[in-house]
Amino acid sequence: MRILIIEDEKHNAARLQRIIGDISADHEVLGILESVEDAVEWFSLHPAPDVALMDIRLTDGLSFDIFKETTVACPVIFTTAYDEYAVRAFKVNSVDYLLKPIQEEDLQQALDRITPVHRSQEPLADIEQLIQLMQPQTKAYRKRFLLPVYDGFKTIQVEDICFAYSELKATKLVLGNEEEEIVTYSLDELEEDLDPEYFFRANRQFLIHVNAISKIHNSFNGKLKVELKHHPEKEVLISKDKAARFKQWLDK
Repeated sequence: MRILIIEDEKHNAARLQRIIGDISADHEVLGILESVEDAVEWFSLHPAPDVALMDIRLTDGLSFDIFKETTVACPVIFTTAYDEYAVRAFKVNSVDYLLKPIQEEDLQQALDRITPVHRSQEPLADIEQLIQLMQPQTKAYRKRFLLPVYDGFKTIQVEDICFAYSELKATKLVLGNEEEEIVTYSLDELEEDLDPEYFFRANRQFLIHVNAISKIHNSFNGKLKVELKHHPEKEVLISKDKAARFKQWLDK
């Protein structure tokens, strides 16, 4: 079997080469490449190997980038020191996964799974699906609340919320029209549901929208006091520990 190694750490590459030789003298290592750039050039100039061993994280990017730049017409075994859950769950005919440090038995089993039929398959479609799985998922934050009223329900748009606060074991939403609505969610739950780009957990009692802030005052012991628009009676204190993060949140 003709094997190409794509690995940027020399000691790991040497270990792979040694293990491959121990598994079978018939296995041939065609080359050891250290970067996405080197791999793209190699695949552009050479016939496809029987299998490519690719470290996911290379010095100049992810090995997935290789597939965007050139044709890889062989099965792929990804190797990585990180537990890439998406890859581990995505083992298919043309894509396999091994966790470092690579053990001889694991590599042999992975190589044994590659049949002549698999060698003729291009893994591009599988890789494209895998790349999608590996992308960070953007969390969908809440856009509205459905609240019960005496004769049915009404909706509150998140964009209309100025701040939320807890009082006497109740959580209240304060709206731009200065109305207040009691909700069944805790402030902790609201903090998880609302976009942190716009909402900041000031303290245990307040979760505030950036547009609700009127003025910020220095307070005692490094704390900050936030003055809310239309609600100067509400005392919102930012602790010394949170003050720097609060200012960074505002200054962007």
